[in-house]
Parts: sequence; C-alpha cells; structure tokens
Amino acid sequence: MSLLSWLSFFQTPGRLTSAYQHLMALHWSMSWCYFCLFPTGLIMADLSREVPIRSGLYDFHKGLGVFVIGLLLWRILVLLRVWWKKYSRRTPRFSTAWWRKVTLHSLLYLFMLAVPLSGLFFSNSFKSSNVFFLGMTVPDLFSENEARVDLGRSLHFWLSYLFLTVVVLHVFQQRKVVRAIWRRWTEFLTHIRA
Repeated sequence: MSLLSWLSFFQTPGRLTSAYQHLMALHWSMSWCYFCLFPTGLIMADLSREVPIRSGLYDFHKGLGVFVIGLLLWRILVLLRVWWKKYSRRTPRFSTAWWRKVTLHSLLYLFMLAVPLSGLFFSNSFKSSNVFFLGMTVPDLFSENEARVDLGRSLHFWLSYLFLTVVVLHVFQQRKVVRAIWRRWTEFLTHIRA
C-alpha cells in the first residue's frame, strides 16, 4: 500500500488536487512525528541518568526534531504552492472564520518551528555537537554555554506545552474531520476483523 493510499483515510473528500494531497501527506507525516516527540519528551525528562535507554531516547528525540524541521520547510514550500493555486484565481473572503483559521494555522507553523529550534538551543547550550541525524552530527546552531541551559530547558518546555494547546485547539476546530476519520478507521478495523 502506497503512502498516499494509506493516507487516504485522512483525506477530506472533494479536495484531491495533487498539491493538496501532497500537503496532507506532509500534514499527517508530521502529526505522527509529533505523536512520537511529545511522549518521548515527557518520558526522557523524568528518567534518571542511570537508566540505560535514556541516552537513546534523547538521540531519537533530537534526531526526530531535526527531521521535523526538514519536513516543515518542505511543507511550507508545498503550502505556498497550494495558496498560489487557490488565491491566484480569486482573493479570499476575509471573514471572521477565515481570520480565525489563518491565525490558528499561523500559530501552528510558528510553534512547529519554535519548538524544535528551542530544543536545539537547549541541546547546543548543554553540549556542542550532540545532535545526530542519519548517523551524522548536525552542525550547532547555537554555541555551548552552560549559563543558557536553564533558559533553553524552560523555553523548550513551555513552547512545547503551548504548541500542544494549539494542536488541541486545531483538533477541536477540525472535529467534523476527526469524527469522519474515526468513523473510517472503525469501519476499516471492523472490515479487517470480519
């Protein structure tokens, strides 16, 4: 099963342009990444240094954070393509609902960038050259500075929880879509069991 056909469970019927499908594939890929990042962040923060898996969890979490930054840059390019196709033909209706949606999505994109960057700030401040992705050391964006470690930790912590709050608002705003996805998943699982 291809990625796009698997992601068809999450598609909104009637909006199937290739640019939109590409954007939604990135949306769901990133959502699964965040679904892994949030719990691993919670778990590893509470582990003592003696626990053997702690170092591996940190490496996984930081590597996935770097991966999400790459996906975000790709997603922004695709989003610009979608917006160009949509709004080059007609200007948007600047209604209250449109502004609410644009504001919420702008906050999501802001946090999608700010949270991993704050994680890199925290990690680089603690120790240089300690972020790895695909077996390579990621160049430091910030210099090692022990005085900034607590600031980095606090920034990453609070930005992560603010981001989670905005994600919950987004899910609430898209509750009809969430219910439709849930219905499709339950029908799919019922079909598999039968």
